[in-house]
Amino acid sequence: MPRGRYSLHDPHDHTPVAEEHFQCAPGPTGWRYVSRLTDPSGSQTGSVDLALDELGRPIRLELHAADWQVRGAAIDGVTWVRTDSTGTHATEGNVRAHAFTGTSPAFLIATARLLRLTPSAAATRVRLVAFTDPVLAPRTVDQSWALVNSETHATDNAPLTVDEYQVTALDTGEQHVVHIAGDVVLAAPGIELEDLESPPSTFA
Repeated sequence: MPRGRYSLHDPHDHTPVAEEHFQCAPGPTGWRYVSRLTDPSGSQTGSVDLALDELGRPIRLELHAADWQVRGAAIDGVTWVRTDSTGTHATEGNVRAHAFTGTSPAFLIATARLLRLTPSAAATRVRLVAFTDPVLAPRTVDQSWALVNSETHATDNAPLTVDEYQVTALDTGEQHVVHIAGDVVLAAPGIELEDLESPPSTFA
């Protein structure tokens, strides 16, 4: 069960945004990731709880940020309910999309797991609903994912396979690279892996 800490920063000016303390693990029905976010002063600012089924589809998502909460799942595309802390302002949403995304590294793992790309495969288009900080506002985004390289490195424990993805935002054409090993993001724009207590899990 990998457990560790990511630092999140603005990908443009590198201003520190948060630290995400996480643990994740595959299970009999898929994969689960839970984390809590703290600001640079150490105060908790939010949390992530994401569960995937064996095909990589989100069967449960719960996000907390500031005074907002989102609960969602893959139902008729993806469906979610967004509420404030008092529960008086609740809105439902549904989009014909494949999955969710956001600032948490969990969503990069989830998208890679959903697409199951191979280095020889063409780039694959995916539609996602992104929840943007700090108010978890939903926004539909279209991306293209391609697995451009997969390398296995020797480690003290066991061989570690690192996958390099090229991700393209189809509305702007902006491209970036994501490095993933098992169920841990090693590097991505705005994300740095600062601490890892145990090796990444491997998916069957």
